[in-house]
Amino acid sequence: MLLLQALPTSIGVAAIAPALLVLWLVVAADERPGPPARVWLAFLLGAASISLLGIARAPFAAILAVPGNPWMTQGLRSVFGVAAPEEIVKVLVIIAVSVRRRTFADPMDTVVYGAAAGLGFAAYENLAYLVQHSDMWRSLAALRSVLTVPFHGALGIIAGAYIAIARAGTALGAHRHHRDWARISSWCLALFAPVALHAAFDFPLLTLQKHPDLGPTTRMLLGAASLLIGFSSIGFAIRLVRRVGRHHAPRTEIARERLSQLRRMWALLVAGGGAGFAGVAFLVTSLHHWFVNPDRNVSLLLIPLGLTSILIGLALLIATTAIYIFGRNRIRTSSEGFSSAPGPG
Repeated sequence: MLLLQALPTSIGVAAIAPALLVLWLVVAADERPGPPARVWLAFLLGAASISLLGIARAPFAAILAVPGNPWMTQGLRSVFGVAAPEEIVKVLVIIAVSVRRRTFADPMDTVVYGAAAGLGFAAYENLAYLVQHSDMWRSLAALRSVLTVPFHGALGIIAGAYIAIARAGTALGAHRHHRDWARISSWCLALFAPVALHAAFDFPLLTLQKHPDLGPTTRMLLGAASLLIGFSSIGFAIRLVRRVGRHHAPRTEIARERLSQLRRMWALLVAGGGAGFAGVAFLVTSLHHWFVNPDRNVSLLLIPLGLTSILIGLALLIATTAIYIFGRNRIRTSSEGFSSAPGPG
């Protein structure tokens, strides 16, 4: 009941919407979008992986403090108390979702699964932050939607890209004369690169939080460093997406039209998921008001609105998924597919 009290519809939508929007942008960058069910599974498992953080932190509990050295302690906590556990659980989600790949699977699929896992994690974390700081949720939601949510998605992309590169070997531009080393280094970077970037991003912020008495110049430099690392990580993730996707660009007009159709399907899937979530948030909020508020006029209005939004979301999800499942072979193999391009006369 406390969660219901702290979860107005607007806060819920503000927490989830940025993650869904970034997920759609990543899917739109995929030249051959993979199975929607796998992407949604990665998103949900990414959110659920937060429950494993306690287990992931346990091995590092003994090395989180250096007596007499607060800066070293802060650095260890950034790496082993925050970054490493969070990135470990996200990488495990990416591997679990992508382990049973389709025959001739596009390496970009793993990149998208990485983005989905990172954004699912970010969505749940976002929700927890906004509920905890409900008095300032608007400014917090704006700040996190601009940087923190895309940053988590970028770290997932980086992990997924290096996993795809490790699996594909020289096909994605790895060193042709050092193939084994390229695989080993890519597998290592799948974990260590996100951990290093995450720790570098968090260290200035945690320092600002732990030492509020720092001078204004120091505070400005620490904040600027965190922003620089965050946006640089997003830029690096975009570069990796282009590197992986460059090898799988559509070659013909018909292929480009098929890609356009697939992206529209994904837009409908994301819209359906967003409408369904908004409907659930409306419904939960309305039921809470119904039980605790003697004035039930608002609830009588919001309950049908929430149910309608849920039905619209379900309809979009079911219809678009059905079109994808029953039409995917036609999309991939037919000379015309769903294309509106004129055929030969």
